[in-house]
Amino acid sequence: MALLERNDTGAVAYLRMNAPEKLNALSDAMLAALQTEFDALADDRSIRAIVLSGEGKAFCAGHDLKEMTAGRQAEDGGAAYFKDLFDRCARMMMSIQRLPQPVIAQVHGIATAAGCQLVASCDMAIAAEGTRFGVNGVNIGLFCSTPMVALTRNVPRKQAFEMLTTGQFIPATRAEAIGLINKVVPPEDLVRETATLAGMVADKLGAAVKIGKQAFYTQIDMPIAQAYDYTGDVMVQNMLYRDTAEGISAFLDKRHPEWNQ
Repeated sequence: MALLERNDTGAVAYLRMNAPEKLNALSDAMLAALQTEFDALADDRSIRAIVLSGEGKAFCAGHDLKEMTAGRQAEDGGAAYFKDLFDRCARMMMSIQRLPQPVIAQVHGIATAAGCQLVASCDMAIAAEGTRFGVNGVNIGLFCSTPMVALTRNVPRKQAFEMLTTGQFIPATRAEAIGLINKVVPPEDLVRETATLAGMVADKLGAAVKIGKQAFYTQIDMPIAQAYDYTGDVMVQNMLYRDTAEGISAFLDKRHPEWNQ
């Protein structure tokens, strides 16, 4: 049984973390499996949206603490192992935003520590009612410094700081209110609602979404004048696409566009 399962439906790739006995913890093997799949999807032009979910009771419980404990047994106390672990995790998280396709987290149960970081790293997220989110490392004496990077790029700083310093879970309704996720739905509707959102994204011109996603993350930290200069150039590039001209013509002609990409 694969640690990470992939099933494609049309132009949507569905990835499911499949280690329910470990609450889909980001073990060394899980990080490697996610990285391998994201690297493959980066070059897959047939896929225009990605859904990431977890099997079992939880979306993802963060790093594998048993593996981390074993890593401490090295002569250096685990320093080299931990540096490598957090570097690999950061690379995987950043790969999500570097993908040309939007990635949607389909979340249930809990998303804690690096699992919450994973949700925050995805472009969008839908959660089932009853889902809980936390960056709880402080409860065991380990401040969630790397999850903090993604969290603070999603939610207001005081909300993030409270989560990081108290280690408390927040419910899905609050996660939606502060911007960590897009939508809360009844558990029985989670799969359908996520598939609907993915289908809407996949129906768009892939080349336009690709250039737009890259521009979104590039401009977001720029000063406003620089951001307008940069995105103006991006729109010029986009306007020169053959399929964009077709999309405009189709809109004016009140017909469905015939796109090549």
